[in-house]
Amino acid sequence: MDGESRTRRRVLSAVLTRGPVTAGALADALGLTPAAVRRHLDALTADGLVAAHDLVRTGGRGRPARTVTATAAGRAAVRPRGGAGAGEELAAAALHRLAALGGREAVTAFAEDRARALEVRCAPALAAAGPGLAERVDALAGALSHEGYAASTRPVVPPRASAARRAPGRAPGRPAGRAPSAAGAVHAVQLCQGACPVAHVAGEFPELCRAETDAFSRLLGVHVQRLATLAHGEHACTTHVPVASPRSGTSTTRATSRTSTSPTSTSRQTPRTTASPEGTHPA
Repeated sequence: MDGESRTRRRVLSAVLTRGPVTAGALADALGLTPAAVRRHLDALTADGLVAAHDLVRTGGRGRPARTVTATAAGRAAVRPRGGAGAGEELAAAALHRLAALGGREAVTAFAEDRARALEVRCAPALAAAGPGLAERVDALAGALSHEGYAASTRPVVPPRASAARRAPGRAPGRPAGRAPSAAGAVHAVQLCQGACPVAHVAGEFPELCRAETDAFSRLLGVHVQRLATLAHGEHACTTHVPVASPRSGTSTTRATSRTSTSPTSTSRQTPRTTASPEGTHPA
């Protein structure tokens, strides 16, 4: 792979993890010029690996910012264990056979076993992160990225605080634990996964998503809610994690591990909600 191809792959990987993201933010994150990033994005768009979108603005004037996200083909291109093909077909066939022989209960048991194994692999990273919930979410994102999920975190702040605190040119996806500090400003974090090894079957077998979200809740010790999934056509799997009380600004304590995992219309409206994540990551 030559230097040009390696750089283009770096750009694609950054889009996968950070998207939706602007060319300027990618340039800042990768240490490239905006012109170079746009050239690579044009090539990736022509290859069907990324798609451009106009960012919806809630107010103000001027042209809307253009962001890019990875397409399904783009996610497959950077998948660490290979792209779509015989492996995915085998997994789908195995789950269909399991459901035929043991019913949905068997699929649920399989999904829970898989999620608990993921939980065991991620637990050491969270233990090393300490008691702070925002730092633990960051650690979970890092552990998931090591598993091939291209995960990142985005702080969710009230709109006034978001407008006052958003720095020009700031690359989205900065870990929530390193968000600017102000008492009570950040009250939740979005955990975003730009890739998923079971996205191709999770739409038909939602037990996989439910079990995974339950594992996140157990790891973090708080109620979490899955807002969007790749399996339902979104550009990322997005999980809402409360890290502080919106009224008091105090850190959320470890609490019930019940979760909500069904994507609803809320997941498609995140950019327009009253609590907007920094970096504008639509769920």
